[in-house]
Order: sequence, then C-alpha cells, then structure tokens
Amino acid sequence: MNKKFILFSGLVIASIALYVMRHNDHVLDSNLNIPLQSAEFRVGVTAGPHATIMRFVKTEAEKQGLNIKVIEFNDFILPNAALDHGDVMLNSYQHKMFLDDQVKNRGYNLVSVASSVVIPLGVYAFSLKSLDDLKQGTTVLIPNDSTNGSRALLLLQKLGLLKLKDTPQPTLLDITQNPKQLVIKELDAPTLPRAMVDADIALINTDWLFVAGLDPSKALAKEDKDSPYANLIVARAGTENDIDVKKFIAIYHSEPVRKFIESEFKGAVIPAF
Repeated sequence: MNKKFILFSGLVIASIALYVMRHNDHVLDSNLNIPLQSAEFRVGVTAGPHATIMRFVKTEAEKQGLNIKVIEFNDFILPNAALDHGDVMLNSYQHKMFLDDQVKNRGYNLVSVASSVVIPLGVYAFSLKSLDDLKQGTTVLIPNDSTNGSRALLLLQKLGLLKLKDTPQPTLLDITQNPKQLVIKELDAPTLPRAMVDADIALINTDWLFVAGLDPSKALAKEDKDSPYANLIVARAGTENDIDVKKFIAIYHSEPVRKFIESEFKGAVIPAF
C-alpha cells in the first residue's frame, strides 16, 4: 500500500512539475485571481471610461513594443490593493484626494506619476427635468466613500442647495444649512445608477454612469473642466522612474490618445494633459 502511494504521489508531483515548466511564464495571484505574465506591463483600471481609454492606449503601446495587459475592476478599492500588492505596475482611475485618503488609511506606498483625465461628477434624475423642480424633503443619493462623498456635498453647495463648514473634505455632519431639507443617503458609488430609481436625484461619477449605460449629457448639473478632481496615473513608490513607466506615460499623453478621448466621449471625459 505504501509503495503504491509513494509511486502515485511521485507521478502527481512529476505531472505538476511538468505543467509548471511548460507554463513558467504564467502566474496566478492567489489573492486577487489576476493572471500574470512576465512579459506584460499590467495596468489596473475601473470599468467604464478608464477601461475604454486604456484599451486604446494598449493599441498605441503595441506600436512601440510595450505589451500592456488591462486589468479591469468593478470598484474603487481593489485597484490600489492590486497595485500595492504588486499585481499591476500602474493604475489609472482616481483623483488626488482619493489617493491621499487611501495612502493615509490603508498604509499604501503609492505615488502619482502623471495626470490622466477629468471625469466630472454630475447630478442625475429619472423624473426631474431641472433642479428648479426640487421639492422639500427631496431624497439625494451620494457616494459613500469619504472623498467622493465630500466632492458631492461641495457640488451641492456650489449649486446653492446646501451650506457647509469651511473644510476641504466635508461630511454630512458639516452641513450648516439645508433649506430644502434634502434627505441625503450614502451608497456605494457603483450602485448609484441602479438605486436612482428609488430617489429623486443622485450625484454619480461619470465612469459608473457609462457602465450603467446612461447618458452623461442628461446631467442636470455637473462639475466643469476646472474641477480639482483630475484623475491620476499611480505607481508604487520606487518604480516611478522605471523605463516602461516613463514610456507608458509618454504614450498616454500622446496626441492620438488625446484625440481619441475627445472624439469618443465628446466632452463627458476631458484630457487633463
């Protein structure tokens, strides 16, 4: 029995070793289940505009010998976790305030290496045609992460619907005046387009709006091109001067990529370079 077991075990081990030898350029991360290949330059993005842009960047990069693998995520948290863990070389999806918050609260050693695009936050509704139609006690949905939640509150203040304490990242506790008695609810950013059917208005990041198949031109109001929330290309500290990182940035900031963004999104996404 023992000899048979040993023989069987040896065959199993040999089979595994042979498989690994034949597939030694292919690794699977056990935490995030991201297929990794040594020859690939892996870039993390969120679904929507960032993924669309990155697929075009990939085609431009191939012309210059850089083999980009686009890794697409469906939330705001995993792209930084993947970058910090080493599963991607760069990510492209977040603005500075969000990055600073993640670095502070999660201990990530990440740095911005370049700007990418501005994706304006907008105010959307299924039933209202104008913000002038808002009634007392209107239900308003905003993102529940601290930076985009603050961004939403600041936009509501800019639109004259709230007054806030003078603080760079206000929360619901910083509302000092709410003349229409808005009922503000916080939800995960990706769920806002679906949840909007049960609310009067929602403040939604344009990238999640695209994912939901909604039209950003239908915004009742939105941030303008001078928004301080330009998105960033982010790397692990210490890799920002790598040759491929520099090459990637030059490709992303090239004229063909700029023209693609302007043509594809028609002002709903704005180049920040």
